[in-house]
Amino acid sequence: MKTKSKILIIAGSDSSGGAGIQADIKTVTALGGYAMTAVTAVTAQNTKGVNSVFPMKPKEIGKQILFTCKDIKPNGIKIGMLHSSQVIKSVANALKQVKVSKIVLDPVMVAKGGARLINKSAIKTLKDRLIKKAYLITPNIPEAEVLTKTKIKTLKDMIYAANILLKLGVNNVLIKGGHRKSGYMQDILLNRKEIKIFKNKKIKTKNTHGTGCTLSSAIATFLACGKPLKKSCELGIKYVNQAIGSNPNYGKGHGPINHLTSIIIDKKFR
Repeated sequence: MKTKSKILIIAGSDSSGGAGIQADIKTVTALGGYAMTAVTAVTAQNTKGVNSVFPMKPKEIGKQILFTCKDIKPNGIKIGMLHSSQVIKSVANALKQVKVSKIVLDPVMVAKGGARLINKSAIKTLKDRLIKKAYLITPNIPEAEVLTKTKIKTLKDMIYAANILLKLGVNNVLIKGGHRKSGYMQDILLNRKEIKIFKNKKIKTKNTHGTGCTLSSAIATFLACGKPLKKSCELGIKYVNQAIGSNPNYGKGHGPINHLTSIIIDKKFR
């Protein structure tokens, strides 16, 4: 398989391999892309929760981005965990020099086990400095509630919140509906011209660690390959659903999904 696109991933490391930069690399690779990374933090975690977060220095994060892109220019960028205002400013400044239009921002705020991964001042900086640089932002419902200071319970609430996010300067918003109590998943893609609702049957499982990271990386990969936004979101959601459905059932808490779902292994490597 020839690589179809080059993706720079700016995110935190997950020692359990289910989320964060590890999930991002697996996703980009499984979908035929070439993954590069700028690590923002190192976490000690497993399927039951986060034990500790060790932040990288903002200056070093900026250097990772610039030095990597100087040699291998990415076709797309995926941004995940950014834990402080200083880190967000460093990333925003670096992106000015990189000049890549296909940027997918996943505003990671809380780990699956409930640990908070970003502070309040960083959320304000994210809204002021980074959101408007993104081509697409992919919050889940709790993240969208924090960013818009609204409560989301219905589909109408999701659309209302997405419109608030558009006013902050982002081009496109995909609000993920997995936190709603429903037998169906409804993800909403919204921009200033149209709205699209992706409806899928919800899979009952506790193994959903890293789904947000995986989805944003999948969409970034499809976008970087030249696919339109709606098609990229549709294919990304399909990939995640298949990965959830074929999960390996590892760990005692919120287990990982199966990033290999898209790969057929050649006989000589079995």
